[in-house]
Amino acid sequence: MKENAEKHPVARRLMTIPGVGPIVSLSFVALVDDPARFRRAVDVGAFLGLTPRRYQSGEMDWSGRISRCGDRAMRSMLFEAATALISRTRRFSALKSWAVRLAGRRGFAKAAVATSRKLAVLMLTLWKNETEFKWKERAVA
Repeated sequence: MKENAEKHPVARRLMTIPGVGPIVSLSFVALVDDPARFRRAVDVGAFLGLTPRRYQSGEMDWSGRISRCGDRAMRSMLFEAATALISRTRRFSALKSWAVRLAGRRGFAKAAVATSRKLAVLMLTLWKNETEFKWKERAVA
């Protein structure tokens, strides 16, 4: 599996993102197939069922849990990648910093789901732009 991911140019590029390994990158490439089908990168979150349900009727307007409309296996792989990013990645990145702060405020599970969605959007963006993930140095104050 790792050899296939290293040979595939898009999968190799997606593996530069912290927490994303060969299985997640190849599965994402196979599921999305053509990045041009998404006009905006944020639409991939709804495609995978990682956006909150909305109920709007008259005076009521609430958003609930995630819709779970998309591919269940891909959602669980992204959740595991987000968990690895939050808990196991040691190198600093703005993505990890955002996820850890969110986990402190809202709880680990909600932060992992939100990070999963953010990872999916980031993966599609890197695929469309043909760029790699950029690590940033920690700001020294």
